[in-house]
Formats: sequence, structure tokens, C-alpha cells
Amino acid sequence: MTWKNPNVVRINGYTRAMNKILLVTGGSRGIGKSIALLAAKNGFDVAVNYSSNPHAAEETLQQILEHGVRAVALKADISSETEVETLFAALDSSLGRITHLVNSAGITGKRGRLDGASASEMRRTLEINTLGTLLCARAAVLRMSTLHGGNGGAMVNLSSAAATLGSPGDYIWYAASKAAVDAITIGLAKEVALEGIRVNAIAAGFIATDMSPPERLEQVVPTVPMKRAGTSEEIAAAALFLLSEQSAYTTGAILRIAGGR
Repeated sequence: MTWKNPNVVRINGYTRAMNKILLVTGGSRGIGKSIALLAAKNGFDVAVNYSSNPHAAEETLQQILEHGVRAVALKADISSETEVETLFAALDSSLGRITHLVNSAGITGKRGRLDGASASEMRRTLEINTLGTLLCARAAVLRMSTLHGGNGGAMVNLSSAAATLGSPGDYIWYAASKAAVDAITIGLAKEVALEGIRVNAIAAGFIATDMSPPERLEQVVPTVPMKRAGTSEEIAAAALFLLSEQSAYTTGAILRIAGGR
């Protein structure tokens, strides 16, 4: 007699857990929040990572729970190796083994020219955007990869159109950090392609969120061919596609959502 585990399913040659467990870094506000909410609506159990605003995290958590899924809010500075390890251990014990990851946490630093930027500001941006993506991706691979006894999974990294535009006069260091995220996405996708893990990125253009100052909106929108800012919901819809089996043959892709910019 063949025993079948009711909690797993065979997809494209890999055994996948039916429970979809998603971690969204920077998931309490903005794009990360929209992704977390849409994922919950689509049946994912969701862990929302935040670093400094527990009230926003709690509000997002309650909205997620309204969809009838399991959810937790977990505090961690993703630029810290120790805190990332603690974050994933907490996820293991609360929701279970991660199957999906969205690396959404990121900062731009203070806007301005390179010759006026401080080394500490540039370093902090690179630590969160680039090192943080690497640390979280590493922790996820150790749990998702069939090489490590996992059932496979999918990752989406939040990049930016700035990676190719360069952001002169705004934050070249931020553009550099996101160009690195593109490189991470392409390299890791190839590295784990035979281990059941897909890795893709979204290169977002200017997205209107509660963190976007109105004067910035007025400045950028005229440079966008579509003459409008994007919405966090539009990014979330693309992220859910890349996390889903609808994109089963897609890995190493960088999907640009920037209104033609």
C-alpha cells in the first residue's frame, strides 16, 4: 500500500507543500503590505516582517487575518545576520517551513547628489537593500531547496527601474543597490533551478504609496510615458503571478513595471 501525505502535492516533478507559507520583508506598509494582503486573499499563510513600526505591522496583520489564513508579524532588521536567523527560526516555529519569499524591504536614503552623500547613509542603503536580500534569500534556500530536504518554492525580489536609469541627482547608491538585486536574482535563479526554487524580480517604477511625498509625485509623473504613477496593488498583482504556478516556467526574469519609463 502506498501512503500519501494529504499535505503535499506533486507539481512539475517536485513535491510541494499544499500550505503556502509566505514571508514578506518590509510587509507592514506600502508595496509589501499590498503583496501580503493579496497573498492572504489567495490562500497564503503570511509572515509580515517589520523593523520599526509595530503599530503598522499589527494593523496589517489584522487585515490579513480577515482572510481566514494564519499570519504573524515578526520584527527584524534584515541587514543583521543574527536577526535574519532569528526571524526565520520564528517563522519555522509559528507557521512552518517557508515556501515563498518576497524581499520587499528597502530604503532609498536621503535624496541628493553623490558628492553630498555620507558614507554611512550609502552603507545603510546597501546593507538593507542588497545584503538584506542576500541574507533572506540564503535562509530561504536552506529551507526551500530540495538539496536541503525542502519542497521547493518561489522568491520575488523587489528591484527598481532605478537599477538601469541610474537615478542621477536623486540617489545613485540606491540605484546601485537595486542593480545588485538584479544580479542576485539572475545568479540565484540559475544556481537553484534544479532544486525546485524559482527566483524572479520586479523592477518597479515610481509607485504612489503613503510614503511618497506629493512634491516627488509632481516631479516624476511628467517623465513617465503613461503620465501617472503606479499603484502598490499593480505591483502586488505581478508579484502574486510570479509566486504562483502560473509562472512555473519563469525564473531569472526581471519584470519591469514602470509605465514605460
